[in-house]
Amino acid sequence: MSTEESPVEHEDRWILNLRGMRVTKISADFRLVLVLNSDWEVALEAPFSLSHGAVHAGRSVLLNPESQDVTAALDLFGAKVLSAVAFKSGTLRLVFDTGLHLTCSSDPSFEAWQVTGPAQWLFVSLPGSDLAVWAGSGTRESSS
Repeated sequence: MSTEESPVEHEDRWILNLRGMRVTKISADFRLVLVLNSDWEVALEAPFSLSHGAVHAGRSVLLNPESQDVTAALDLFGAKVLSAVAFKSGTLRLVFDTGLHLTCSSDPSFEAWQVTGPAQWLFVSLPGSDLAVWAGSGTRESSS
């Protein structure tokens, strides 16, 4: 498990502190939802890339939750998160102990993904390459 309770903001990204958490449930409808064992949930609504090995060096497959084309994502069940980063450009990147890398970029027209967690943390990839962040009190954090 992560040693830090809250996500940490940097100049261009948020470190989500999901390290050590496992994917305990996967569901699909118009989106793909990964439930992690500590009340965190990752919901992907836009097409995303799932690759094995380094992001640009390994084989990669594009999955589309809207058409339920997500079979390859079942390999994430039980996987442990090594790294979880929400970039302020609206891209989400998750790295797992199985060697799988999940990358979901922002979408120009709609919210591509969201991550929710305890203490009312909410990260949303907004249309047009931006990131919105809310914490505890509902206060919107600066995304730029």
